[in-house]
Amino acid sequence: MAPRIAIAHDYLTQRGGAERLVLSICRAFPDAEIHTLFYEPDQTYPDYRDKVIHTSGLNRIGAFRRDPRKALPLLAAAASRQRIDADVVIASSSGWAHAFPTQGKKVVYCHSPARWLYLPEDYLGEAGRFDPKRLALAGLTPFLKHWDRRAAMTAHHYLGNSTVVSKRIRRVYGIDAPTLFPPFSPDVAEGPQEPISELAGWAGADGSEGGHYLVVSRLQPYKHVDRVIEAFRELPDRRLLVIGKGPERERLLASAPNNVRLVEGLTDAQMRWAYANAAALIAASHEDFGLTPLEAGAHGVPTLALRAGGYMDTIEDQTNGTFFEEATAESIRAGVGVMDDHGPWDTTSVTHRAGQFSEEKFIADLHQIVGRIAGSR
Repeated sequence: MAPRIAIAHDYLTQRGGAERLVLSICRAFPDAEIHTLFYEPDQTYPDYRDKVIHTSGLNRIGAFRRDPRKALPLLAAAASRQRIDADVVIASSSGWAHAFPTQGKKVVYCHSPARWLYLPEDYLGEAGRFDPKRLALAGLTPFLKHWDRRAAMTAHHYLGNSTVVSKRIRRVYGIDAPTLFPPFSPDVAEGPQEPISELAGWAGADGSEGGHYLVVSRLQPYKHVDRVIEAFRELPDRRLLVIGKGPERERLLASAPNNVRLVEGLTDAQMRWAYANAAALIAASHEDFGLTPLEAGAHGVPTLALRAGGYMDTIEDQTNGTFFEEATAESIRAGVGVMDDHGPWDTTSVTHRAGQFSEEKFIADLHQIVGRIAGSR
């Protein structure tokens, strides 16, 4: 008899790489039900509307669904009560789902041990010394670290989503976690393209409306989008398109020079146009994996990235992109010069690199792991 599989995830309230990863797990185990703290259908991928989703009692509070960070003091208790009846639970976790209790086996696919506990400045950004979020986190950290490490020990198997995350799991929990890279489908490049109306008339020196450098990112402090914008202040003959939303948006809009545009809420067709017509993607943050270079690569577009974190897994230097050394305007500007001097990239090599992170491989590897765990005593 086949084991009963369930899927756990922190919360389904946005469209990000972790939420896309859960959809791939759903395709691996199409009958599995999903357990999560919060689910806000209008803020995440529409594919979830066809799934059976179990939420916590906190999901009844609309403000928490829209922004789960507001519920931070309540989430450990809620996660500890999110009991799952299954033979094997696959927990996609960045800090909460690994704690969902079950009588079955638990495989944790870890995007990172909780950033607010172990990388708090990434979480807090530029929050001041007396910011309520900083004060609340300072008071909760000792309890949450104890709770978090105890939750990690309930897993039967840990997986890291990148080399850097596997090292972090070892440092934080003392657990050896093999790396299973998140899946990527080059199909994101397939389908119609639609120019972005806000960019009408925003042409390059040759009159074309493509040829821009591109940033696709949440607008949060640790993403360093402000430093990319500052780099382009001194590159008036180059154009930068920033796609994303977040708490930094208004500040970035106010500081952006004329050769920089910020847009959000694009359709899939507009996203394809933005990627396909870009000269290169710029990725300036310290990411745990680094999916956007693969999305750009599916369109044959190379990436200029910070030489750190997950980009070291997804970018092969001089094959599908290259690196700059520091997240500063000066280093980014120098990197743009290197990209300009490189000349045309081999688009076949760029797209081939993206294809090496296939969903088929991910699903096959995950089936093998789950099968082994389900059959173990």
